[in-house]
Amino acid sequence: MYSAKSDPIAISHRGLHAALPENSIPAFEAAIEAGADGIELDVHASADDVLFVHHDAALLVGGSQVPFSKLDSADISRLTLDGEVGIPTLDDALTKIGSRALVFIEIKATGVENAVVRCLKRHIHNADRYAVHSFDHRVVKRLFELMPSVRTGILQVSYLVDSCAVMRRTGATDLWQHTDFIDARLVTDVHSCGGRVIAWTPDSELRWSGLAEIGVDGICTDRVDAYVAWRTDGRGA
Repeated sequence: MYSAKSDPIAISHRGLHAALPENSIPAFEAAIEAGADGIELDVHASADDVLFVHHDAALLVGGSQVPFSKLDSADISRLTLDGEVGIPTLDDALTKIGSRALVFIEIKATGVENAVVRCLKRHIHNADRYAVHSFDHRVVKRLFELMPSVRTGILQVSYLVDSCAVMRRTGATDLWQHTDFIDARLVTDVHSCGGRVIAWTPDSELRWSGLAEIGVDGICTDRVDAYVAWRTDGRGA
């Protein structure tokens, strides 16, 4: 979809959350206003199989941490982030973002692949703007089997001898690689097997510059506003 000869696309990691709750609708809106090409967000499922956008596997309820899988959607809907902002469902987030940005969905839990597919099909008019990824490569493989039309990716915090082999086994076309484990050889290898390399989470101009030079396809950063400004200004020239 994107040429490695272009500047890497700007992906906002959990939305623009320096002053707003991460993984919240306001943080996503702020990222889009800052010029983000895409939004990266995390999902868990409630006990009644409703997908919510949140990073951690548990929520603070009455002073105790309770897993998402033990809470009904009605209970979760009454909770807030930082005392003000509600925890959005994935349906809420996809509706609010609409066609204004790409959406990269990280599945944080196992066994929720069917719920993710059902949700994506409810938003099928924008399905070509969505991609799904996970650290659990079994989840990626299952998602690809259920809905091969949706782009999938694998997350890594290591440098594999043959990343393309893993991508082929899972059906993934995106490699989400931690910024510390990316070099020119990796980018060349992934491009040779038809994949994209998305770096997470480089937050400095020095890292952005180095990654752009070796041809990564996307940069997922906590400072998407700064990255967009740097990219727009000719890479800090």
